[in-house]
Amino acid sequence: MKGVVFTGDRKLEIQNFPDPTPGPGEVVIEIKASGMCGSDLKFYRAIGGAKSMGLGGDGSPVIAGHEPCGIVAAVGPGVPENLARVGQRVMEHHYKGCGACKHCQGGWAQMCLDGSIVYGATGNGAHARYMLAPARTLVPLPDELSFAAGAAISCGTGTAFGALKRLDLGGDETIAIFGQGPVGLSATQLALAMGAQVIAFDIKAERREKAKAMGAHVVLDPEAVDPVTAIRELTHGEGAHKALDCSSAASARRAAVRCVRTWGTACFVGEGGEVTLDVSSDMIRRQVTLVASWTFSTMGQAACARFIADRKLKVDDLFTHQWRLDQAEEAYKLFDTQTHGKGVILPS
Repeated sequence: MKGVVFTGDRKLEIQNFPDPTPGPGEVVIEIKASGMCGSDLKFYRAIGGAKSMGLGGDGSPVIAGHEPCGIVAAVGPGVPENLARVGQRVMEHHYKGCGACKHCQGGWAQMCLDGSIVYGATGNGAHARYMLAPARTLVPLPDELSFAAGAAISCGTGTAFGALKRLDLGGDETIAIFGQGPVGLSATQLALAMGAQVIAFDIKAERREKAKAMGAHVVLDPEAVDPVTAIRELTHGEGAHKALDCSSAASARRAAVRCVRTWGTACFVGEGGEVTLDVSSDMIRRQVTLVASWTFSTMGQAACARFIADRKLKVDDLFTHQWRLDQAEEAYKLFDTQTHGKGVILPS
């Protein structure tokens, strides 16, 4: 089969790999949709070659793509039918841990005490026709949802849902969401469905237009206004109840903390970078809570899918581009500009 490999320096190759065969406890997924995520770009852009290692740590090529969704194509020995069956529509929780520690048992394989494999980064991912994975990492895809929606939920949209749950967002609250890329747009859509008032920020006009289309109550350019001042003016001088940074920009992170009201909560999900805060005035003397949120558990992924299906949310509206596997080079060149919505590769 063909698989996309990031070779670094904003380059990729489509290489040949053996078709996978499931071993004990494993399944093979026929990939129907493989989402493109902002965190893929750090491997795509890596200077001097890809920074990921092979499954055995030997530096062998790794297939990219960590938002897998498809159909179970083959089931290995010892997998009970209630866990996986051929033809089942599934998403994939894209981590493999030991399976035995308290975090793995709780569905948080990425927090495994023995370390974990991240599919699409340190293990073969979903930018290919087939993907091998432990059966315990499968999450059923509701019939109401498309494979593309399932791919989004498998990382970006699921990450947004997990962050809003960490924030314990209420329907009577106002939330400021910084960054309206795929994760931020997902957070905007989900927060609106939870009943919250949403103030959305992005420096790119195209992404602000997407946020408006999603239904955000207020959409602002943080380079044209002071976000903290604007939020206070929109909230009777108090500030937002909650704030979420999806951008990883230091200025947005500071604004996320400073824009919440006394007793408010801010959450960071944007990866990488740094931020400097005045701990006393920004946090301590306002009783502000700052939390971080890293993706989600298998149960959280399933809950996100059910939430979206039950409320008939149009997650497919996140996508602005669909690509064939042989168009991966063109797809990532466009995605690297970070000016559009979400892209998805359809390997089948």
